[in-house]
Amino acid sequence: MNGDYLELTDVRVTFDGFVAVDGVSMTVLQGDLRFLIGPNGAGKTTLVDAITGLVAASGSATFGATQLLNQKVHKIARLGVGRTFQTASVFEELTVLQNLDIAAGAGRGPLTLLRRRSSVPEEVEEALEIIGLGDLRDKQAGVLAHGQKQWLEIGMLLVQNARVLLLDEPVAGMSAHERDETGQLLRRIGAERTVVVVEHDMDFMRSFATSVTVLHAGRVLSEGTVAEVQADPRVQEVYLGRAATTGEVRS
Repeated sequence: MNGDYLELTDVRVTFDGFVAVDGVSMTVLQGDLRFLIGPNGAGKTTLVDAITGLVAASGSATFGATQLLNQKVHKIARLGVGRTFQTASVFEELTVLQNLDIAAGAGRGPLTLLRRRSSVPEEVEEALEIIGLGDLRDKQAGVLAHGQKQWLEIGMLLVQNARVLLLDEPVAGMSAHERDETGQLLRRIGAERTVVVVEHDMDFMRSFATSVTVLHAGRVLSEGTVAEVQADPRVQEVYLGRAATTGEVRS
């Protein structure tokens, strides 16, 4: 096992006595496209919030040898841990290229950021190719389709050299075509990175997950391949049984 993996051990998050995440442990290796599923209130987003510094937590969450829990949000980002939210956070008045350039310059000073570039940085060109928005580089982000905004936000993490990507419902509200394109994108970026996808869309999970962790009431209920998790009677009882009728559970 190389050092490029996410290791959670007994992670707990409590809000005013309510235990939202109750001793979660899991290991996500580089190249393992891990889906995190579970009913509403299972603790999925709260767990991601803990890893990225938005809520206080006990236990341990390490990437390589570095402890992430209870660090400042910006420090965690500098360590190579990036996340997306259910609503894409892009600068809508700026072009696709400008969004990526600003993200790539997160470590540069304001004067350097204002300086006109004579060429496009290599990492920006590479991200444009990976996310499939090269032909739209000069389009304002605000006119992009819903799915394209999500891809741009992922690209903004890539140019920051994020090695861990935590994606919160990346295909919510997407068309079938956009969902498939997003799944292919996740496969491309997941081959060399550690990726965790919080998801409710069971068809999407079945199509693209390498492995699955099921949370219920803040605890790990089941973990394994898609087939193993779907065959688990506990999962069928608390979650997949309801998803089977529509292919999707919304919360």
